Amino acid sequence: MIDIKAIGKTEVLKGVSASPGIVIGKAFVLDTERPHVEEVEIEADEIEAEVEAFMSAIGETTRELERLRGGLEETLGESHARIFDAHLMILRDSMVIDGTQRRIREERQSAAFALTETIGQVTNAMERTRDEYLRERVFDIKDIERRLLLRLLGRKQKSLRHLDDDVIVLAHELAATHTASMHEERVTGFATDVGGRTAHAAIMARSLQIPAVVGLHEATSVIRQGEKIIVDGTLGLLIYRYDEAVLEYYQERQRTYEEFEKELLVDKDAPAVTVDGRRFEVAANIEIPDEVRAAISHGAEGIGLFRTEYLFITEDEIPSEDEQYEAYRAVVSLAAPATVVVRTVDLGGDKFGPMGAPEPEANPFLGWRGIRCSLSQPHLLLRQLRAILRASAHGNVKIMLPMISSLHEVRDARQVLEAAKQELRARGREFADNVPLGVMIETPAAAMIADELAEEADFFSIGSNDLVQYTLAVDRGNDSVAYLYDTFHPAVLRLLDRTVRAARKHKTWVGVCGEMAGDPLATLLLVGLGVDELSAAPAVVPEIKSIIRSTSYGYARRVAAKALKMKTGSEVRRYLEQIFRVKFPKISETEMIS
Repeated sequence: MIDIKAIGKTEVLKGVSASPGIVIGKAFVLDTERPHVEEVEIEADEIEAEVEAFMSAIGETTRELERLRGGLEETLGESHARIFDAHLMILRDSMVIDGTQRRIREERQSAAFALTETIGQVTNAMERTRDEYLRERVFDIKDIERRLLLRLLGRKQKSLRHLDDDVIVLAHELAATHTASMHEERVTGFATDVGGRTAHAAIMARSLQIPAVVGLHEATSVIRQGEKIIVDGTLGLLIYRYDEAVLEYYQERQRTYEEFEKELLVDKDAPAVTVDGRRFEVAANIEIPDEVRAAISHGAEGIGLFRTEYLFITEDEIPSEDEQYEAYRAVVSLAAPATVVVRTVDLGGDKFGPMGAPEPEANPFLGWRGIRCSLSQPHLLLRQLRAILRASAHGNVKIMLPMISSLHEVRDARQVLEAAKQELRARGREFADNVPLGVMIETPAAAMIADELAEEADFFSIGSNDLVQYTLAVDRGNDSVAYLYDTFHPAVLRLLDRTVRAARKHKTWVGVCGEMAGDPLATLLLVGLGVDELSAAPAVVPEIKSIIRSTSYGYARRVAAKALKMKTGSEVRRYLEQIFRVKFPKISETEMIS
């Protein structure tokens, strides 16, 4: 990757790519901090006025959020709009309303201070938990508290509505109440201090197809209001205080990127067939049902990974069978006749839904997550499998199990699947009887027993993100060891090769659905290893298809064979970059391959 500082004078912050693309514009620094409230004892004759002011703030905020929810549902669909249901529940929560009113009446606190005391009592215990779901609910609660306080204190909050110019939004963290209005305002991109690729703001950015970077740590403290900045969503960079050379470089790169994207979309629906006739599937990964349209519009040949966690972590209750069925049916119907691979819920690690973790875990990524979580609560897995099977009546469906590390997990899950079929037959429900059951290869254990797993599973999908993390013992969310996270590490490549060879031996279909599948630099390598499918974010599907159409399978096999003999990941990367500069110069330019 090119060193931006070598081009000209500049300052650069490195974060996590949330949505690809490049945007240059003015920073709009959004203050998302809660205003400070002093403790003030009110007079007896002021009590009812404070109660009335509090309830008025509740009513006004509720109406505001209902308007935002309605607008979002109309433009981006119900799945995005549902994020507001948790906020509206907070505004109706008796603990919040009754607790605040009691403090006003009994302790003669101002409405603002009573609210902060009540919210504090609710959130203190939640903030100490390791449960990511509960910590995200704390953020929702504090966002509601901030909006109520601004009304009670008579302060005008900085809004994204009615902007005079196009802006790039900067915030410590973006709540749903902020991202909801981005679709109708002049927001061309955003960057945040905290957050990851699965945060609601990141999902929204990909749906709106605007560049975004998250996890920058100090963006809001170093960027001035109105300062001209550059957000490189492709590389996860925020560039500021730059000279003319850097600006000209990025203006040219932005123009090249946009032109190249338009060129790719012309042939987006052409199949991914190599020049010597080898056919590959290129599908899309989605987080929520509404992303299917983006996948189809970018030429995806199916949904290679439908992550179902979103249905669980955005609700306060475990979704019912009918609620899950409606979400799965929507995706399957829209994608038909193409295949949709539905992954059973991958909770645990850093994601917990309303069922929570059984107890605090010292190493949650090595603990109760994925299939372990589902099999320990078979009634919930049974519910999800019934819903997926019902959706299979509307198109082509595959079911995939996450975090597999042993054979008995596949066998146990298949028993639950058979039980789900029996229950649906007894109810007279329609479903496809031959829905394939596959496994994710994302642990070294699964890769090492791929031969045995191929005898039990109907297909494989390699989850490269976790496979790299577990193989190299590197927490991919830990900045301190991020430099050790290496997709092209020889150990990772050898596990990939071992998995594909086992799949070939047993005539088992194998895809790749991790970030590696969406990395153009890895495309030749994966094609050469002999996978059947690459599944990536919708926006990069045309690029991956273009690369496959521009090469031969024989050449890709030679590239993969040579890479497998190399001793370091950096050696592999340099080798692939060298190839790209010659064979794919436009991609090299847009991806900033040096």
